[in-house]
Amino acid sequence: MELKICHMYPDILNLYGDRGNVTCMEKRLQWRNIGVFIQRMPLGSKKSLAGFDLVFIGGGQDFEQQLLLDDLRQGRANEIKAAIEDGVTFLTVCGGFQLLGNYYKSAEGKRLDFVGAIDMYTEGAKTRLTGNYKFKCCPDSGGSVVVGFENHSGKTYLGSGISPLGTVLKGFGNNGTDGTEGVHYKNVFGTYSHGPVLPKNPEFCDYILKTALQRKYGTAELIPLDDSAELLAHDEMCRKLD
Repeated sequence: MELKICHMYPDILNLYGDRGNVTCMEKRLQWRNIGVFIQRMPLGSKKSLAGFDLVFIGGGQDFEQQLLLDDLRQGRANEIKAAIEDGVTFLTVCGGFQLLGNYYKSAEGKRLDFVGAIDMYTEGAKTRLTGNYKFKCCPDSGGSVVVGFENHSGKTYLGSGISPLGTVLKGFGNNGTDGTEGVHYKNVFGTYSHGPVLPKNPEFCDYILKTALQRKYGTAELIPLDDSAELLAHDEMCRKLD
């Protein structure tokens, strides 16, 4: 077995070491003797998304998001939408998560039209939502408790029938009011959790990997790993947030 992973815009979207998510997925596959190929696709790359099993898009600020608009309009947005509808697994964080929605409207009222792959939108606010937080994934997202760090002024609202990734246990999540965190649409997992999120949340990481493997091979069983160090970090953060 092998997974082909595309890391989109690593040169632009990498707040808080989000590329560590790619390293985490790579290592957890290698430790199980599952092949992994990683392609970094920076801004301006002409390489196609065809053939990738998993796509990662990290976080960025408003300025970085604006830099991507021309690239998206030159066909990349349609390519992303097609991959999502085809069932390719995506993990997207903060700015990368917002990019998949319909638009972002700044606190000053400036609207940026985004990919439109998922019925959701984001509105900027004067007050930032920041701090360590935790949420519980919905059953169809694996059901694990995830800890992470959020820092965003954008407030995201999901459209009718669009499911969140999970429900907030401590912190703000999508908008600080409705208790939702992230999005789960088809095989897309979107979250506001920086950190990077996956090293401290091995169960969530394995659920994403299993989703990609099942799509490619029809079935996938991941042998258990020694996650004692990872779970120690996870449980300590949970304790601090209780």
